[in-house]
Amino acid sequence: MTSMTDTIMARASGAGPAAVAVLRLSGPQASTVLEALAGGLPEPRRASLRRLRGADGDVLDEALVLWFPGPGSYTGEDAAELHLHGGTAIVAAVEAALLAKGCRPAEPGEFTRRAFLHGRMDLTQAEGIADLIAAETESQRRQALRQAGGALATLYDGWTQRLTRILAQQEAAIEFEMDNLPSDVAARAREAAASLCAEIIAHLSDGNRGERLREGLSIAILGAPNAGKSSLMNALAGRDAVIVSPEPGTTRDIVECRLVLGGVPVMLADTAGLRATQDMVEQEGVRRAKGRAGEVDLVLVAFAIDQPPDEESRSLLRSGQQVLVLATKCDLATPPQSIAGHPALPTSAQTGEGIAELKSALTAFAQRQAALGDAPALTRTRHRAALTQAAAHLGEAGRARLPELAAEDYRAALNALGRLTGRVEVEQVLDLVFRDFCIGK
Repeated sequence: MTSMTDTIMARASGAGPAAVAVLRLSGPQASTVLEALAGGLPEPRRASLRRLRGADGDVLDEALVLWFPGPGSYTGEDAAELHLHGGTAIVAAVEAALLAKGCRPAEPGEFTRRAFLHGRMDLTQAEGIADLIAAETESQRRQALRQAGGALATLYDGWTQRLTRILAQQEAAIEFEMDNLPSDVAARAREAAASLCAEIIAHLSDGNRGERLREGLSIAILGAPNAGKSSLMNALAGRDAVIVSPEPGTTRDIVECRLVLGGVPVMLADTAGLRATQDMVEQEGVRRAKGRAGEVDLVLVAFAIDQPPDEESRSLLRSGQQVLVLATKCDLATPPQSIAGHPALPTSAQTGEGIAELKSALTAFAQRQAALGDAPALTRTRHRAALTQAAAHLGEAGRARLPELAAEDYRAALNALGRLTGRVEVEQVLDLVFRDFCIGK
């Protein structure tokens, strides 16, 4: 863990030459450093044009300087921003001056980590900020902004407060059993705990929509050789993402292409044709194709209408995976309305028939899977694990034969909820939360 007594600095804007580069610093010596560099402290939270000078008095740049005295800053410490001209030499010179005055380079996520440690945000809000920076689509931005704004924190803090009252009731029932307390104190606590447990379970039963939106969906195209899978992928991608050839077995490995459908990131995969073969490389490609089929959110099963439905592809329809059946190459003949009892969407990469309908179907699927509901969604495995533990402990408390055991289960559930926001067992989760942050945030 890094020292909180250090004053840290980092570039908060993108790398490389630009019109403007932003350097930020935070820590106990921020005011001293800024006074020396800019010739004094500007009025708090007002941009001030200053000449920045190095130790030898030479002018390094003419920059906008902003001063944020703690605790009303992003980090909760004294902090500042320097809006420089974005040339490489200027940024390097100012960074060298800051280092010479005792600042050190910030580690990834250290600014936000300090904000958490100073109580400016909880862990779910910090994760929301990381997601906001990484957001590639409008839906991801909206979800991350909601989380960074405290939607999950508000929900979980409310549950924590309720569970704290439940634990207090249970402890009172144990400690003051002979002091004329109402006889139903423990029963009321158990009833309240059961209600809270039901809410947590409902929150967990969201189809992983938050994680799906944050991480993206996965869709794979499977089918026999020459079923038109690669042509279909190119049509969906709008470019030549994969080689197309009339020779069977051209695709021998998984080829991926990233799409955005209805604001949801999607990884589309083309796979090797499913067939028995003596070619060891193609055998491996078929094995990987079948493995991918069991991992994705949706399988597009392609049946070329100029070939009879093959058993390998038909078996995918019985796998239990979500599937969409495609009757490909429908420009060659009249397509069937169904294949193996499943409705078939006719498509032709050659003429474009059915491609718009397929995109619409995939977009609707993606939006259903990752829809932003009224309630904030779980976005990380860490959240799901902690809430699952909390629900399990609440369930155990309801079955406890002794009041002391019920109290212990309530306490364990409270600790699990605390790990979500960082209220308890902080050091065990800090590195996990902040390790993927970028420098300067």
